[in-house]
Amino acid sequence: MSEGKLRVEREGAIGRMIFDNVARRNAINAEMWKAIPGAISQFNDDATVRCIVLRGQGDVAFAAGADISEFETKRSSEEEVHAYEAAVDAAHVAIESSPKPVIALIHGFCVGGGLATALSCDLRYAGDSARFAIPAARLGLGYGVHGNSRLVATVGHAAAREIMFTARLYDAQEALAMRLVNRVMPDDVIDSFVEKVARSIAVNAPLTIAASKIAFEALISPVGDFSSAQSAIIACMQSEDYVEGRRAFMEKRKPQFNGR
Repeated sequence: MSEGKLRVEREGAIGRMIFDNVARRNAINAEMWKAIPGAISQFNDDATVRCIVLRGQGDVAFAAGADISEFETKRSSEEEVHAYEAAVDAAHVAIESSPKPVIALIHGFCVGGGLATALSCDLRYAGDSARFAIPAARLGLGYGVHGNSRLVATVGHAAAREIMFTARLYDAQEALAMRLVNRVMPDDVIDSFVEKVARSIAVNAPLTIAASKIAFEALISPVGDFSSAQSAIIACMQSEDYVEGRRAFMEKRKPQFNGR
């Protein structure tokens, strides 16, 4: 049985979630899936946290998929399969629906459930060592509509079909070419780069970012409910941050946003 765990840390305005299962290339076990919504909820409730970074422990893997070592005990019956899949879906929805931007920092293998989780994040930055795949077609698995929709929304139909049909491993530059990731850079600088991006996001207006995220999620969703996005946009216009942003612009200074 895997001993992996999800580590949750906070440093100033940056919250961090770390897949810590190094012995299995940070494969995500059932308890780690279940821990994600709670961790996201804590960050959501903490007004001082402005950006969340998700990564794997070390530099060998972001996450090499779900932890198949526990499938015999966690996914051996139809009831267990439904419970397991519900936990995975809840983890992805928690990341996607958080008002805080979530960055996937990717070293090494980002495969299967690991890639699905990265696709739930808002931004994906990868080191040169990153490798990507969705091997469902080699396992006989039916890949869910939700996961397929996010893949198509990210890379388009043509690239999504190739990823799913071939089930092959893509290197970082191939992933960049199909826009699976935002940027690729040497492994020895990716951590500091993501830290800089996270901190640059953290000083921006959180209500504006939350409103944009709600709108983006509505655009991705097959049902496309835009009422929440419109309400969030109106809240921005009525906020103290909007007043502060206008004043700072006129006074030629950096704004100090408070999320109100």
